[in-house]
Amino acid sequence: MYSQAITRKPSNNFATGITTSELGKPEIHLMLNQHKIYIDTLEKLGLQVIELEALKDYPDAHFVEDTAVIIPEVAIIARSGAKSRRGEEVSIEKELAKFKNIEKIISPGTLDGGDILLVEKKVYIGISERTNQEGANQLSEFLSNYGYESETIQVEEGLHLKSDVNYIGKNTLLVTEKYFNNQAFKNYTKICVDANEVYAANSLLINDKLIVPKGFPKTKIKLQQAGFDTIEIDMSESQKMDGGLTCLSLRF
Repeated sequence: MYSQAITRKPSNNFATGITTSELGKPEIHLMLNQHKIYIDTLEKLGLQVIELEALKDYPDAHFVEDTAVIIPEVAIIARSGAKSRRGEEVSIEKELAKFKNIEKIISPGTLDGGDILLVEKKVYIGISERTNQEGANQLSEFLSNYGYESETIQVEEGLHLKSDVNYIGKNTLLVTEKYFNNQAFKNYTKICVDANEVYAANSLLINDKLIVPKGFPKTKIKLQQAGFDTIEIDMSESQKMDGGLTCLSLRF
């Protein structure tokens, strides 16, 4: 059960961040409104939310999940494979040190939190443009000290592993078609999002509620039919910047 979350206010220049999306230029007033609703939703679900100040020199910095991996025993500070994002983690480390012991991924390792899928004591590490094998090895070693088992998954397309695969409780994964038959996930029940609703795979389990992005009706129906209690929020501006629901907070 989560009780805390760290978020960061989007900077006014957030639209200059890294993206591969072709959905158009995001608007700051919409982003700020959607970010507030996101925080309000976490608070309604019982989390104490810490909102850090915007970092104008790091337009992607509100995607705080990439800066760390948190388990009950420790927080591991990441080292992004995107050089322009290195430095975002400094204030995150300072904040997390108030709550957790700290470990760090060091060069030549790279790692983004968006590539790390935690399912109880099992950890799936996406090897991607942002996370390399050395970063995965370092993380695996840290986590093994606390009884976690790690497995790497090659991310062939997309930004992060969790762009396509997310744990939503009840031994169930919400996945895109390309990961549906992946043998690493054979022991889970899987709900596959339709090809035109791929973005919905990045949904966020907060305790017993599942936050899903608004505008993906087929996925919502599948989740409700499977007995999941969902909350929809608009994520249009984050989507334009390759960001999703999990990206906007660090939960612990």
